[in-house]
Amino acid sequence: MKMSKIMYKPVGFLTGAAAGMVAAAVFRQAWKLVGHEDEAPDATDEDRSWREILLAAAVQGAIFAAVKAAVDRSGATAVRKATGTWPG
Repeated sequence: MKMSKIMYKPVGFLTGAAAGMVAAAVFRQAWKLVGHEDEAPDATDEDRSWREILLAAAVQGAIFAAVKAAVDRSGATAVRKATGTWPG
């Protein structure tokens, strides 16, 4: 196994956890703008419409995917700078 892949595993683990926390915070702020309320609807909240539930899920998914991609790319770039090779 390449040294860059070995180095990337702990980096990827730690940055993945951080990405989840960042994405959750970004989603909360985004939902305040999109939904005009503090809390996003829960999928099992019978007082919420399908539209609200699906919009919240789509916004949350898009934010989590974008943050994860940015963090993964940054981690891979950092490993390349440290080792000279791309971890993929």
